[in-house]
Amino acid sequence: MVTVNQQRVSRKRTYLMCSPEYFAVEYAINPWMDVTTPVDPELAVKQWDRLRETLVGLGHDVHLLTPGPGLPDMVYAANGAFVVDGTAYGAQFKHHQRAAEAPVHRAFYESQGWRFIAPSETNEGEGDFAYLPEAHGGIVLAGHGFRTEPAAHAEAQEALGRPVISLRLVDPRFYHLDVALASIDDTNIAYYPGAFSAASQRVLTQLFPDAVVADDEDALSFGLNLVSDGANVVLNSEASRLAGKLKAAGYTPVPVELAELKKGGGSVKCCVAELRH
Repeated sequence: MVTVNQQRVSRKRTYLMCSPEYFAVEYAINPWMDVTTPVDPELAVKQWDRLRETLVGLGHDVHLLTPGPGLPDMVYAANGAFVVDGTAYGAQFKHHQRAAEAPVHRAFYESQGWRFIAPSETNEGEGDFAYLPEAHGGIVLAGHGFRTEPAAHAEAQEALGRPVISLRLVDPRFYHLDVALASIDDTNIAYYPGAFSAASQRVLTQLFPDAVVADDEDALSFGLNLVSDGANVVLNSEASRLAGKLKAAGYTPVPVELAELKKGGGSVKCCVAELRH
């Protein structure tokens, strides 16, 4: 007899991360950031290291981006670009505090020989884009409402040659798509309906009838800001309810503690960009 767990197949991934060497909450550009709450830089690095070691331990490759002084949010490496089939569609950050991160990401991709497409429209990389290579022939889910402009969705579609489904985010606590929705394998997602407009909720229900649906508690504990290889789901250790739902759906939850990095409004996925060759 085959158990549900045995049917979930992991696929080796390649990721990009950036050490939180200069991480701090020096400004507030999302509802989670509080400049009066101190960050423990040493603990942030320790928690980030554990996340990196967890991904490597699961058999994945992790490339490292060199952090830069004066760029405290560079640890959120997912925001610098969105990569599909060897093409990197670059980021153009909404807030001036993060603008200087974009050329660092571009330099990385170009040094690695990737095809890089510079954006004309405001977008924040994998923060607002998710790719499901085997869902409906291969589609991109794209968020807008707080950081990424809808025009960037059309630009990404032209850059990447994949259909882009626009989804409107309506709750400022879920300012990026990746805090409200995650791909858990090549065909399916987990998401929090309350983060989306009523019309976008209907679109998601139609596209993903078997999705893992998260509740308020799951979402507010940053549970959906996760990284999955199709079988193992690395997620914030606070999201124990969501971990149970994922386990019931046949996935293996791998909890990690990221309390320091949560102070900047991010968790597992924000720290990890996927490099899709």
